[in-house]
Amino acid sequence: MRLVRPPGLPDSLGLILPTIPWTKDPALQGRTVGANLLPTLSATETLRQIAAAAERAGASALWACDHLFWHQPLLEPLISLAVAATATDSASIGTCVLQLPLRDPATVARQVATLQELSGGRMILGLGVGTHAGEYGAAGASFEHRGRMLDEGLATMRRAWSTAGRPDLRYRLEPEPAAIPIWLAGSSEAAIGRAARVGDGWIPMFIRPGDYAAGRERLLALAARVGRDPLAVHSAVVVMVCVGDSVEVARKDGTTWLADLYDLPPKAFDRHLVAGPPGECAEAIAAYRAAGAGHVAVMIAANETLEHFGALAEACSATQTPDRSHQPPGAAP
Repeated sequence: MRLVRPPGLPDSLGLILPTIPWTKDPALQGRTVGANLLPTLSATETLRQIAAAAERAGASALWACDHLFWHQPLLEPLISLAVAATATDSASIGTCVLQLPLRDPATVARQVATLQELSGGRMILGLGVGTHAGEYGAAGASFEHRGRMLDEGLATMRRAWSTAGRPDLRYRLEPEPAAIPIWLAGSSEAAIGRAARVGDGWIPMFIRPGDYAAGRERLLALAARVGRDPLAVHSAVVVMVCVGDSVEVARKDGTTWLADLYDLPPKAFDRHLVAGPPGECAEAIAAYRAAGAGHVAVMIAANETLEHFGALAEACSATQTPDRSHQPPGAAP
C-alpha cells in the first residue's frame, strides 16, 4: 500500500464537527420533492462552511461522531466527512468514532478507501464499540460480543484492503487506497490492549489528564510487550469544551448542552467538561498534552461551535510549546 501520513497531527488541535445537535431538524432539511434540492443543499453548505472555517481557525483534523440510532437528529459520519473533505485542503478527516460492530466491515472498507482517495490521503478511521446497549438492540446486533466483533471486523477490513493491486484476484478492492491509520477508542483495559496490539492511535474520551497519563503508560508498555514500537501508536484524546466569560456560567451552559445531547443529568458531565475563559481552557488542554496527548479532538459543548473553537484555538496557539516526541502513525501494520 502507498503510505500517507495524516498532516499536522502532532501537538495539534482538532474539532468534532457539530453534526449533532442541529438547530433545525436535518430530517426536514434533507427532504426533497421532485427536483427541489435547495433544503438539502442548505444543510450541506452549512457543514461545508463549518469545516472550512474550522480549518482556517487552526483545526488540523475534522472529526465526525457516530450513532446508528439516537434520540436526536444525527448525520451519518462517513457521508459528512465526504462533505468536509470537499471544503478543506489540508485538515485530516476522521471518525471519532465509528461503531464498527453495527456495520458490515467489508462495506466500511470500501467506503473508507473511497474517502481516502477523494481526500488525497487525509483519512483516519477511528473505531470503537460504544456503550449503549439499546442502540445495539435497535440495530439487531450483539452488545455482549461487540469487542470480539470489532476485532473480527478490523481484520476483515484489512484483508479487503490487502486485495488491492493483485491482478491474480478477480474480486478485489480497487483503487488501492493509501494506508488508512486506525485509531481505537476506549479507556478500559480491553480497549487499551486492543490499541496497543493493532492500533495506529489511541483516542479515548471522558477521561481526566491523570487517568489519561496512566492509561498511556499502560498502552506504551503493552505495545512494547507485543514487539511494537510504542511511539508508532499515536496518543490522542477527546475533550469537551465550553468557552465563556466565567467558569461557573460556562460550566452550567456546557453541562446543560451535553445533558440534552446524551439524555443524561448535567452532573454526569461536570468532571469531564473543560469550561471557562479561553486562557483557562487552553491551560486544561495543555494538561492533556503534558499527560502525553499529541492530538486533542475538541467537542464544543455549545451550539456556537466556531466561536468557541476559534477562541480556544487562538488561546492554545499563544500558550503551546511544541513537543516533537509525539509522532503520527505511519500506516496500519
